[in-house]
Amino acid sequence: MTDDRYYIKIVPHRGDVIHRFVVRRSHLAVVAAVLLLLLAGSLAGGALQFSRLGRERAALVRIAGQTQALHRQLQHLVRENEQITTMIGAPVHHRASHASKRVSWENGSPDLALVESHVTSLSQASAALASQADAERRLVVRVLNLRRIQAMTRERLLAFIPSIDPVQGAPIVGCFCYRTYPDVEFHEGVDLGADYGDAVHAAAAGTVVAAGWDGGYGIKIDIDHGNGYHTWYAHLSRVDVTIGEHVYKGETIAAVGATGFATGPHLHYQVMLDGRPVNPTPYLSGVPPTVVASLP
Repeated sequence: MTDDRYYIKIVPHRGDVIHRFVVRRSHLAVVAAVLLLLLAGSLAGGALQFSRLGRERAALVRIAGQTQALHRQLQHLVRENEQITTMIGAPVHHRASHASKRVSWENGSPDLALVESHVTSLSQASAALASQADAERRLVVRVLNLRRIQAMTRERLLAFIPSIDPVQGAPIVGCFCYRTYPDVEFHEGVDLGADYGDAVHAAAAGTVVAAGWDGGYGIKIDIDHGNGYHTWYAHLSRVDVTIGEHVYKGETIAAVGATGFATGPHLHYQVMLDGRPVNPTPYLSGVPPTVVASLP
């Protein structure tokens, strides 16, 4: 029968006593098993620790990437807000770049404390930007409303300034000038060649202050535009409006005739500004640029 015992002797450096131990093979097997279990447990714990560290690193990298994306988005919003304020003419307040310290993982896993600080900084920047955006939106609405009011006011002013041909494209057959025929005098309006009965239109919005016979002008209409301008329409054959009536630009107010001192059918068109006649020619195709430039 094979002996399964092993003998271990320990001989001290000094002394006569020799220590002798008997170890059976079964004992060695138990010890080896215990060692294997300890080694396996250590390896498993290391693997779990390594896996946990890997997951944490992946999470940190993901958070770092998300914060950088948020950083870029915030910068884009800042630029958009500045563009809006520039377009509406409001002063641009240059703000420092929000959260300028970007998280990097080029040299390994990003630091958790740095990531948390970065996220906090971005959150604060986002709140500040949201508040600024709200203020700018209110400013935009206010400016746009103001501009709309200004535009409406300007449109209303333009509506009351003579700017169209009363007989729609009729040629000028009598100038705003000194002439000797049919009489010797300064002609204070223009004569527009038109056929008898052609429609006459108001050159601008206003109120009719005269409509009837006026000596050499024959049947004449005088419209007060409420801004220093009056327009006269003379030698008419018919009047389609009454005194005190409000008319709109382009509205039909009469018909061409040859009443009064006229050698044939035409419209005498005269523009008065602050009681003095001005050349109507520039007003036949729009408000003159010099007049537009003087508007508020």
